[in-house]
Amino acid sequence: MPLPKDTIKELLDGLYDKYNRQEFIANDPILIPHRYSRREDIEISGFFAAHLAWGGRSAIIKAASSMLERMEDAPFDFICNHTEPDLKRFSSFVYRTIQAADIQFFIKALQRIYNHHGSLEQVFKEGISNRCHDTFNAIQHFRSLMLETPHLSRSEKHLANPASGAAAKRTNLFLRWMVRKDERGVDFGIWESISPGQLICPLDIHTGNAARELGLITRKANDRKAAEQLTEILRQFDPRDPVKYDFALFGYGKQL
Repeated sequence: MPLPKDTIKELLDGLYDKYNRQEFIANDPILIPHRYSRREDIEISGFFAAHLAWGGRSAIIKAASSMLERMEDAPFDFICNHTEPDLKRFSSFVYRTIQAADIQFFIKALQRIYNHHGSLEQVFKEGISNRCHDTFNAIQHFRSLMLETPHLSRSEKHLANPASGAAAKRTNLFLRWMVRKDERGVDFGIWESISPGQLICPLDIHTGNAARELGLITRKANDRKAAEQLTEILRQFDPRDPVKYDFALFGYGKQL
């Protein structure tokens, strides 16, 4: 028999309190943007750390650190001022299915975004309107702008496509870091043009398994519809900050 929603909320609130702590940072990919204080460095390092966020957390941190070292630990300056020869330093980079050509494309596309749109926040702001219930439209807009930069077709799979039903876990994770205002200082909350209430819960195998175990979602696939279904329930628990329960579901899922 499914647990009553009040019971689930109480459980998730307790797990959120347990896992949303400074100690969480040391072993999580969010450690990468926490190394920086400049807003743009946080954005760019966060973007790369989130888009490398698959596999073990220690491996993600190692890969992101290696990539940022090649930017001389000055990601914003590198993105804005790099030249074609500078991209050769990534020629040996590989992490799972992400290869050098994909990273080089990301770097060139981000340079174009900063040159033409001012900031990553502005791009996501352009893609969302008052009529949008969530950030999937903004993610789609961001993807479209990134793909305006010449690229290999293989690189497209590394930018989630919500229009094809993707849950966009890594982009939603990045948005959580940038948008969610966290009094405990885990998430950054440096973007104010998007409401935390519009965020979508990052859906991966752990949060998906936890959500199904608790009866929050019924879909078997970790896709866009499942992410929307889950987030809609979480909004009933906290309409202003639904994705705070990402901490709780991840922790619960790891125990299953």
